[in-house]
Amino acid sequence: MHTAPRELTRPPAAPPQGLRITPLGGIGEIGRNMTVFEHAGKLLVVDCGVLFPEESQPGIDVILPDFTSLESRLDDIEAIVLTHGHEDHIGGVPYLLKQRPDIPVVGSQLTLAFLSAKLTEHNIKPVLVHVEAGDRHTAGPFALEFIAVNHSIPDGLAVVIRTPAGVVLHTGDFRMDQFPLDGRLTDLRAFGRLGEEGLDLLLVDSTNAEIPGFTISETELTPAIDQVFTTTPGRVIVSSFASHVHRIQQVLDASHARGRKVAFVGRSMVRNMRIARELGYLTVPRGLVIDYAKTRNLPPNKVTLICTGSQGEPMAALARMAGETHEVRISDGDTVLLASSLIPGNESAIYGIINKLTDLGANVVHKGNARVHVSGHASAGELVYCYNILRPRNVMPVHGEPKHLRANGALAERTGVPTDNVLIVRDGVVVDMVDGVARIVGQVENDLVYVDGQTVGHVTEDTLADRRKLSAAGVLTVLAFLRSGTAELAEPLEYLHRGSVHGQDSLDNASRAVEKALADATRNKTTAGDQLEDIIAKTVARSLARSSRREPVVIAVVLDA
Repeated sequence: MHTAPRELTRPPAAPPQGLRITPLGGIGEIGRNMTVFEHAGKLLVVDCGVLFPEESQPGIDVILPDFTSLESRLDDIEAIVLTHGHEDHIGGVPYLLKQRPDIPVVGSQLTLAFLSAKLTEHNIKPVLVHVEAGDRHTAGPFALEFIAVNHSIPDGLAVVIRTPAGVVLHTGDFRMDQFPLDGRLTDLRAFGRLGEEGLDLLLVDSTNAEIPGFTISETELTPAIDQVFTTTPGRVIVSSFASHVHRIQQVLDASHARGRKVAFVGRSMVRNMRIARELGYLTVPRGLVIDYAKTRNLPPNKVTLICTGSQGEPMAALARMAGETHEVRISDGDTVLLASSLIPGNESAIYGIINKLTDLGANVVHKGNARVHVSGHASAGELVYCYNILRPRNVMPVHGEPKHLRANGALAERTGVPTDNVLIVRDGVVVDMVDGVARIVGQVENDLVYVDGQTVGHVTEDTLADRRKLSAAGVLTVLAFLRSGTAELAEPLEYLHRGSVHGQDSLDNASRAVEKALADATRNKTTAGDQLEDIIAKTVARSLARSSRREPVVIAVVLDA
């Protein structure tokens, strides 16, 4: 494997006859998938998703790809191609379209429907291009072909990108379920034809590359799900991604078989299931789905609730139920079914919610104690199968953490892809393919872009560091009354605590340290208020770190006595 060096310079100009590939997200992480292709001065974007924050990123809603390298080239973008409708592939589209709303967005029916609902909330009227498996579409110098792939959401597509520089296949997220709930198989015949044609570069899903064998079929979950509905004396509360149509269908079927009415809880869940139902992706027997308010008049064993929050998101319905701040109150006899996998980084939040739900009397069923979820990603056996069918000249594993990328690269090598042609890169690394050979040539700026409420990109790592300090040690405000025009204290320092606890000895030590620092400031003739505030804040922070091993956010306020 050829791994991108840690230090890379900016890339040279793109080769005139070559194809440039720049991943801006989804490599080295699970989320914010986005790859930019460049040929003949034009750009094609494949996916534009979001990454969900970890506990170390308090207050953040989602994390976007870094569009900095595109800002001066927005007019060169021919299209945004979407492989499927999960948030980690479409969630960033509104933020890119805000910079240029008329970029055509190409995708399947369900994907575009989910995106359209999202764009309506952002007051964006998009240019949508509906394609289906088997279709071909031209976007500038890029000739596109779409191949059906099976995933945990209907209408997934792999995309073939043909240019004079070569043929590329981006698999998107996929698996090879041989008994899919919707009957839609990953089209291995199309993969085979592509292999016969000659594939220059394969960008392939890496999420399950460490897992041997084949990912089990969705149909194998039915007995475990039925068992939950058979044995639960109270309500069944199912938490899932709002886009996980296949799993919701299984829950609807089980509820109908046991005579339970179903209510969707949560804005995104209600919206997405309405769309899926209207487009025919969700089969709902007449009278099965009712408003939540009507479930209050039914016996608990006749009720199923379906909500969001399977990843421990603090504002999602399930977390609020666990925290007793939601109108749905957990009771003894309820079963909570977590019908999604754990996204890396969310484990602590999810297990915390499981404990709270259990403490409230619920029986919590999840992937760890029952077969109630199956991954939507191809395991090692499936990946090897695809390598042998496609026979790519170059491979660039995508969609995964570093361990997943390397495991996928090792599989490629074992099937005969030359070591130097297996590229292990990271977000922002630029790859050029010229004459059928792909090589790493540089790196563009690629920071995490934080969405915090209505602000985008304003939160920095320093901001998050302050938030982590606030959560760990609170804030301490120091009031310093100084003689006018001097650095001399007129009165003893006053300390105002907020979430910060310190003994008097620690504060006395801090005061003595400040007196010494102000004496030094006097000798240096430092009297400006902002400079003195900075000196006091840093001195107090250092002193408290030594004496109490706590580092609150310290704010100093200098006032004239």
